[in-house]
Amino acid sequence: MPETGAGVDLQDQLEILIQEFRTSEPPMPVFVVHAQDGSDDEAVAGLVQQLYEGQEAHGTRCAVAQDVYEGDSEVRRAAAMVRALSDPKKWGGRTSVYRRYAFPRLRLVHAIDDAVRTLGDSWSAPGRPASDQGRRQLLLDQLAAQRWRPEGTARWRSGLPLFDMAHILPASLVTVLAALLARSAWYVAAAAGLGFLALLTVLNYALPGRAPIFLWLRRESRWFMTTTFLRAADQENPTEVSLLRPVRSWRAIAARAYDVAEALTTGGDFHLQLCVLALREDLRDNHRRLSWDLRGFKRPRPPVLFLPHADAANGGIELIRAVSDVRSRRSELDPLLVFAAVREQDVPRLDHGGTPPVPAPGPQLRRLSDRLRTWHREWGQRLRAEQSPSRDRSVLPWVMKIPLPHDQLDPIEERRVHLRASTRPTFARMVWALHSLVLVVALVAAATIMRAEALDDRYCSASLLTANRDTRREPAPGGGTECIGLATKGVRFSDWLPKPAAGADAKPLSAGDEPPWTVAELEQGIAAQNEDVLTSYADDYVTVVYAGPLSADHSQGTSLVKGAEELAGVYLAQAVINKNYTVKLRVLLANGGVDLGHQTDMAESIAAYAAHDPSVVGVVGTGRDLESSGRTTDILMKAGLPIVSGTNSATYLPRQYANWFSLAATDEWQTRQMGLIAAQLRTPGKRQYALVLARDTARTDDRYTEEQARYGQRMLADRGFTLLGQRRYTLKGGKPELREHAEEICRGDRIPSVVYFAGRAEDVEPLMTQLSAETGCSEKPLAILTGDDLSKVAFTGGKDAVAPAPDVTLYHAALAELKKAATRTSFYVDAADHLPGLAGRTLSYDSPVLASGQTALAHDATRALYYAATPHDTPQSRAATWVNLRTVRIEGMATGTIDFTGAPLYGDRTGQSIVLKEVHRTADGTSETHVVCSRIAGDTRPLTLKECAIRRPK
Repeated sequence: MPETGAGVDLQDQLEILIQEFRTSEPPMPVFVVHAQDGSDDEAVAGLVQQLYEGQEAHGTRCAVAQDVYEGDSEVRRAAAMVRALSDPKKWGGRTSVYRRYAFPRLRLVHAIDDAVRTLGDSWSAPGRPASDQGRRQLLLDQLAAQRWRPEGTARWRSGLPLFDMAHILPASLVTVLAALLARSAWYVAAAAGLGFLALLTVLNYALPGRAPIFLWLRRESRWFMTTTFLRAADQENPTEVSLLRPVRSWRAIAARAYDVAEALTTGGDFHLQLCVLALREDLRDNHRRLSWDLRGFKRPRPPVLFLPHADAANGGIELIRAVSDVRSRRSELDPLLVFAAVREQDVPRLDHGGTPPVPAPGPQLRRLSDRLRTWHREWGQRLRAEQSPSRDRSVLPWVMKIPLPHDQLDPIEERRVHLRASTRPTFARMVWALHSLVLVVALVAAATIMRAEALDDRYCSASLLTANRDTRREPAPGGGTECIGLATKGVRFSDWLPKPAAGADAKPLSAGDEPPWTVAELEQGIAAQNEDVLTSYADDYVTVVYAGPLSADHSQGTSLVKGAEELAGVYLAQAVINKNYTVKLRVLLANGGVDLGHQTDMAESIAAYAAHDPSVVGVVGTGRDLESSGRTTDILMKAGLPIVSGTNSATYLPRQYANWFSLAATDEWQTRQMGLIAAQLRTPGKRQYALVLARDTARTDDRYTEEQARYGQRMLADRGFTLLGQRRYTLKGGKPELREHAEEICRGDRIPSVVYFAGRAEDVEPLMTQLSAETGCSEKPLAILTGDDLSKVAFTGGKDAVAPAPDVTLYHAALAELKKAATRTSFYVDAADHLPGLAGRTLSYDSPVLASGQTALAHDATRALYYAATPHDTPQSRAATWVNLRTVRIEGMATGTIDFTGAPLYGDRTGQSIVLKEVHRTADGTSETHVVCSRIAGDTRPLTLKECAIRRPK
């Protein structure tokens, strides 16, 4: 239709308001246009239609209401008109940005109205309270049958059920559940979350005759209960909803729905005003800027309702009055802009609406556009005063009537350029939109995957988002990966070990062979003990950490013997203690890696865990002397943790660290005892050569070898031997290179009669092989002296037993005198009862599985630490345990009496167990071992030369 001058000016005024709406929330009037002459009524109606078409072309969300709706009164027809506006399709133009409107509050009001109409005669006038209760139940049953939706509407109008607002809470619960399952694999968490969401969806939609599960937390329910417009007369009924009080919330909603249903049956303006209130609240929510999707920023143009024929027939005039009345009662602004056309004869029904005065003609107000701006400014100035409660309530302060003269309704010849509010997309529209959401999701997914991979590469136990930081992965020597740290939350070090070869357990047992139990079996036994302690004795236990080498590196020729044997001793002590004592023992396992190469990392994990677990009273283990041993001990000392080691013979540790306690004789003291044998190998008045053969530790962390070489060389010098240059052998491919050294020893001009071997147990067999091949050493007696590491070598029994070379006699120390202590201990009976693989066996001190003493020493160390932590059967703090260790004296242990009472602070204690052994070759090429002399733990008498007389081989 052709444009009119009034149409162009009104369109410009609308665009001015819309431009202001982009940056603020201006009050939106109800524009009522009418002709000054009744003959122009249809032209005014056409003008409103013209405005509608223009705004729709500009992308404004417009709704036009011009149909006549059913109703027995003007108010009912107006309410029906509002009901029609709850259809989102009536507000969506093809050029509108962002998604369609949603009207959950308005639909809830219509659902209650439909339920009352459906009940019909059953919904009679209220009678006695008992009948009121019955009527309330009828209403709730009908609403449940409707699923609290208006009759005749789709089950989910806005799409799939997953996008229904009722599923905001289920989605949150799924997120919480996924977080709880984050310690599981990602697919387990995803499956659980999707399964839970599917279950809620089925319960929410598939079950007939019941209300939605989370009805009380939907946004329309919260509005229903909190708006003061619907405040119940009965103040005793609850009026709030709460996530944590679903029953009370449901009762409050039921009571409010009943009160509203009662009010709807009384007729009057309440129904229309409630519908208008719900419509404006829904539109306010649709344009809320501070929302999760920033929808208010994405909808820069306000919604406009056009009423081309507002009259009594369609209820348009009552709708105008209801909009003004509801806005006057509420303090919040809403974005709805109403543009209505009324006939000239209906204008008196709005006479109290503040018709703008007609100013005197003047050049500045000749144009309608100028008059419109002036009228709008004056309307805004009068608005606050006219909606004051003290003013006449017949006034419609939100209505702004615009009379249009005939000359403004004529078509214009020249088409003018319209004003138009900015069409530039808002920042929120560009940034927080579907494309940006896809990008964010992709980036988050990529970051999550990268983080999951990083966590999986770094930690032993990791899931999609989190990881157990008490243990982490480290590259193992020779390839592979080992798990380092403190095992918590189900981490098992046995999961990182190579699987044993088939038939390995059929190998005959001898000292140095793999024990009949596995680390997995011991971990399982310790875990079972710990679970029983935490379940039944939650307030009456102490925790001890075993720190040892629980990794394997078969490619380098090392084994897991020491770690497995020590772990067995700790488990045995735990089993005996928990069976016989009131204060229970919980054991945690810590792995320092192959040969304890990562023991400082292990110590840091233990210290970090102990910082938040006061039940941890100390550490057992750290049985290998390395360059990092001092740092490890210092870390644990600063954490307040005492250490009781069974096998670490370092001399410097007890002298430098007050928290260090060891059952092992120190390297310096051991070599002095070996000097008793060296003295018998020395011929007085004759020059005898001796040398130290030591492993090269320049590229390793091994300090034990250095200590043995230094103290061994000093001992030989003290005994009068002429020392040759110290020789160092290296490793290649994990094997010692000894051929050149054997040649030099046996073929030189000065052949030594005594060699102090400062090496490791696994290097002895290659050394014997090289010496056997050298003719220069044949028929020349050679004595090899060495430290306690050779106690791990199998010299007798088993197919892998090592025999000395011809004319070579070995003398070595051992840390545990088991034979003399065997008659006073129950260690062997307990071992047969509790250790895996030993059931039904009769064990003794010379049983191959226990002969090395590793298990016995770890058992005794654990018992000593527990004894210090539980005096008078009362759990102590770690500080008290540290102090109490210097009062410990326990008899009947596997190695004798463990006595720390005489241990000086920063000094060497006495009374450690010690054994000096002699190994020589027999006529049939095997070896024979016998004890030269020994002391059990607790016996402080010094060894004597007479007592340690050696036996020469025949």
